[in-house]
Amino acid sequence: MRFDEIRKKYRNEWVLIEFSKLSKDLRIKEGKVIAHASSKEEIYKALLQTRGKNVSIEYCGEMPEDLAVMFCLGATT
Repeated sequence: MRFDEIRKKYRNEWVLIEFSKLSKDLRIKEGKVIAHASSKEEIYKALLQTRGKNVSIEYCGEMPEDLAVMFCLGATT
């Protein structure tokens, strides 16, 4: 599914996407929605089941002004 279609279908929800196509600037162009919810916590739970997949968490609405986003990458052995 194209990302613009995902944004329309899951308006104002968090989505966990297994992406299949990225743009040159690494934005999602196409992918499959693995999970969607109004709560980020539900998406984080679903994220635990995606080991080895190319995934992204996206919000399909306007970002609240008081929201800060932080990315944390960890390596496991």
